[in-house]
Amino acid sequence: MKLYTYAGAPNPRRVHLYLAEKGLEIPCEKVDIMARANREPAFLEKVNRLGGIPVLELDNGSHLAESVAICRYLEVLHPEPPLFGTTAEEVGRIEMWSRRIELNLMRPVGMVWLHGSPFTKAVMPNQIAEVAEQSRGQARDFQRFLDRALAEHDYIAGNEFTIADILALTTIDFAAGLVELPIDPERESLVAWHERVSARPSAKEHPAVSLG
Repeated sequence: MKLYTYAGAPNPRRVHLYLAEKGLEIPCEKVDIMARANREPAFLEKVNRLGGIPVLELDNGSHLAESVAICRYLEVLHPEPPLFGTTAEEVGRIEMWSRRIELNLMRPVGMVWLHGSPFTKAVMPNQIAEVAEQSRGQARDFQRFLDRALAEHDYIAGNEFTIADILALTTIDFAAGLVELPIDPERESLVAWHERVSARPSAKEHPAVSLG
């Protein structure tokens, strides 16, 4: 296997954190997204027609894209320690929180990135400031929701670290570092959770990318 990646970028970082939590090592090939290497014809034709990373190249030469799909594939091969749950209730609860994070946090943060960041001006020349501002409000609303949930348990989906925590951490770090949308200090439970998961060896080994 081989992982096409750009370490530190939000979606590839998900897989790197997952691999570190599992104690797995996979050879990596850097794809420089800042130079738009992932949009080159060879990459689009041979690796991922949609141009996204990360992409996992399997031993049979086929390719598996999308970060959570890659992690699910690896979870079947390496079920311990479990990061997607083991019982039906755990699996369902982790999936619920993962979807909530994708839809209610990552999506609005991504819209702020597209419509409110100078780094994306070249690919989104007709940025809409109102979309960015509305999306900021949606992300802040979900921060409040997360804060209330984390007052009841240590991690996103319960009292165990899971893929939902990886999704939340990478998204929150992306929001704070690249779109100037940090955690509100008043969200004490969310701040405590962020400090807790950021102290894990996996997060220290694989920090978020900086464009500064």
